[in-house]
Amino acid sequence: MLPDAVPEPIQRRLADYASLLRIDRPIGTLLLLWPTYWALWLAGDGSPGLGNVIVFTLGVFFMRAAGCAINDFADRDWDKHVKRTRDRPLTAGRVKPWEAVALFAGLCLVSFLMVVLFTNPLTLYLSFGGAVLAFIYPFMKRYTHLPQLFLGAAFSWAIPMAWAAEAGELSQLTWLLFTANVLWTVAYDTLYAMVDRDDDLKVGIKSTAILFGDADKAIIGMLQAMVVLILVMVGHRAELGTFYYLGVVAMACLFVYHQYLARERERDGCFKAFLNNNWAGFAVFAGLVIDLIVG
Repeated sequence: MLPDAVPEPIQRRLADYASLLRIDRPIGTLLLLWPTYWALWLAGDGSPGLGNVIVFTLGVFFMRAAGCAINDFADRDWDKHVKRTRDRPLTAGRVKPWEAVALFAGLCLVSFLMVVLFTNPLTLYLSFGGAVLAFIYPFMKRYTHLPQLFLGAAFSWAIPMAWAAEAGELSQLTWLLFTANVLWTVAYDTLYAMVDRDDDLKVGIKSTAILFGDADKAIIGMLQAMVVLILVMVGHRAELGTFYYLGVVAMACLFVYHQYLARERERDGCFKAFLNNNWAGFAVFAGLVIDLIVG
């Protein structure tokens, strides 16, 4: 078999690279993918070009992996003090810092070439903003308690890019989706930050989980409510129907469930709430697709 033909040291190195890029943990890719698909399907009136679907699916995978590499590069010293991250390949010394930077640059280059070869000039111009956001986000937790806001912008930048690739222009709907996704990202990444809050306080990492303090769940709830409200506005402006709104209702119900999971602010509950956001994004996408098909 092929794995047996690969020397064990190379297998270990590839496994470390895969771990660095979170290939074994697709949650980040999925959370980035669903809003990108929202934009593609809305901009394409239910029938986005196959080429754009392929380009942005691969682009989401590559850029999320690139973001993980540069994030671990930025946090390589601090991660030693956090129980959940101290055994990451870069932190543990199994991958060198220059390798993480090289992987980040290589994945960005591949994504950029796909945009150059298969999309249009507007998408190309927008791609520079996405690369900048992907690079600066990991360093924001040193300077501001709002790194989740920068992550939200980075995770949402695929929306105007996908819209531009499919429609050749941007619209108010584009920026409504963008705003909804920024708020949603801040909400679910605050839940994620609540998992590490005690460790982050010890080492000086800043986050919205620390900034919000005892008001964390209430603020997350307000952010979630704003996401639902904006998505309802999207449905109204795009003249969508019942199935889309059922998807939004399903997201709202899942948000209530997230509040239940995080009610005691325990690590496991907050992490489960974070992971469950995948289904919230999928619910909106499924409702949107069905509505565009039957409408």
